[in-house]
Amino acid sequence: MLLERAVTAEALDELAPGDPRARRSRRDLRRIHRVMGSISWLRQAVARLRLARPPARVIELGAGDGTLMLRLARALRPHWSGVALTLLDRQRVVDGGTLEQFEALGWHATVVCQDAVEWARSAPTPQYDLCVTTLFLHHFQDAQLALLLRAIAGRSGAFIAMEPRRDALASLGSRLVGLLGANAVTRDDAVKSVAAGFARQELTAVWPRADGGWWTQEFPAWPFSHAFICARTHARSVSGP
Repeated sequence: MLLERAVTAEALDELAPGDPRARRSRRDLRRIHRVMGSISWLRQAVARLRLARPPARVIELGAGDGTLMLRLARALRPHWSGVALTLLDRQRVVDGGTLEQFEALGWHATVVCQDAVEWARSAPTPQYDLCVTTLFLHHFQDAQLALLLRAIAGRSGAFIAMEPRRDALASLGSRLVGLLGANAVTRDDAVKSVAAGFARQELTAVWPRADGGWWTQEFPAWPFSHAFICARTHARSVSGP
């Protein structure tokens, strides 16, 4: 199944942060990330990047409640420490307990409430060593996606994106999330997410290369994800492929 992307509004994005359906859906997403093996794939993405040094400044776009990044921070200790982390999302759903757990790991996390497109259009922000997104880029139509990727390329030394894969297996999986106990919001959004997902080299084709100096990889992250990673060549270890 490699039909054209079909981007439609997802229910979770329209619900107030405190809505019980939104809270339940965010809990569903934590389970879905485990089924998708998101942390294992993020760790593999980090390894593939072969960064010359651990990043000191990291930004996550569409960070949600911050718990996936917290799990990644735990998985990467003690190699990554003293990280200044920016969690950007248009809604503030990161709780104090999550921020305290980052601090306990030696990470200083700051929550920024801003729409990602507004962030992309704003004056250049501080440079980041790494930008991370998970299940986020598929929300954007082509023009906004290109704008967002240009901003990421201009402000980051490396980038990791884990997205829904647009194929038959992922489509089937999206229709079975109810077996995980997912609510109606999550069940509906999962199907829309796959329809808006990515395949083959679609993100590579949009990634800006005007200034050159980028190493990129795009690949299926089984069973249901699609990965795109890139780094400026000077940010990679000389031992990298």
